[in-house]
Amino acid sequence: MFNHFFNFFIVNIFVAKMSSATTSDDLETLFGEHGHVTSAKVIMDKETGHSKCFGFVEMEDETEGMNAINALNETDFQGRKIVVKKAHPREEGENRTHRAFSPHGSERRFNPNR
Repeated sequence: MFNHFFNFFIVNIFVAKMSSATTSDDLETLFGEHGHVTSAKVIMDKETGHSKCFGFVEMEDETEGMNAINALNETDFQGRKIVVKKAHPREEGENRTHRAFSPHGSERRFNPNR
C-alpha cells in the first residue's frame, strides 16, 4: 500500500546535442514511451528564438526516469546522437554567466555538468 507513495519522486532529466528542429512535444513523445512525463521543454535563445539544442524533461516516477535515461542516452534521435542524464539542482553561488549552459532567467534550473 505505501510502496506507491515512496515511488513518487519527480526526476529531472537533461537532454543535450539535440537537433535544432526538436520541439518540446518531440521530447515529450520520446520520453513518454518510457513513462509519464510531467513536463518537457526545449531551451530557446531569447535573442534569436532558435533552439539551443538542449532541454529538460521531468518524469513523475524515479524508476521510469532512470529507465528512460538508460534507454535513450547516446541514441540517435532526429538525426543526432543525444546525451541524456539526470539533471541536478544548481549549487549555491554557481557562476551564472557561463552562456554555454546557462540561459538567462529561470528557464534552466538544473546543472547538467554532474
